[in-house]
Amino acid sequence: MALFIELVLMGVGLAMDAFAVSICKGLGMSKLNKKQALIIGLYFGGFQALMPFVGWLLGSQFQQYITSIDHWIAFILLTFIGGKMMLEAIREWNEEEIVEVKDAPIDHKNMLMLAVATSIDALAVGITFAFLGTPIIEAITVIGITTMIISVAGVCIGNFFGSRYKTKAELVGGLILVLLGLKILLEHLEIISF
Repeated sequence: MALFIELVLMGVGLAMDAFAVSICKGLGMSKLNKKQALIIGLYFGGFQALMPFVGWLLGSQFQQYITSIDHWIAFILLTFIGGKMMLEAIREWNEEEIVEVKDAPIDHKNMLMLAVATSIDALAVGITFAFLGTPIIEAITVIGITTMIISVAGVCIGNFFGSRYKTKAELVGGLILVLLGLKILLEHLEIISF
């Protein structure tokens, strides 16, 4: 159960970039388009599941060489990713939001690029999964579904509320990743145990 909760929190943290983009997509709809919201969720959820798997495959190749420092690598990667997300959120705090043309059809090429761009962080997390021996199928399933749900919710929120919560979501997502990285480090150093 603890692994499931940790994976959901990881999924929430990783999904914040996709959530922010989803809010922007929702802003571009004069009326909520449920089909487009689902397609956006599938793009982001699919890539948030695919990228950790690719990272896990890469990490598995090098696992035997660095098992003694894997917890440090996980801590550094998650802290870096989370810190970067928080810095970007703070930088964007006062910037104006650019809203796309209202009710534009989904541009699949654009969605593909956005899905890849928002899931690059998940690639690094996948590498840490290999080092930590995390069951990859469970991990990518939970992260993918979590991201899909959050992305669909982001489209709905963006359509309903506007861009008020975009930077706050990125800030919280970054903080979650930093705290998960710290938890992994402290557990491996046997300072805490959950």
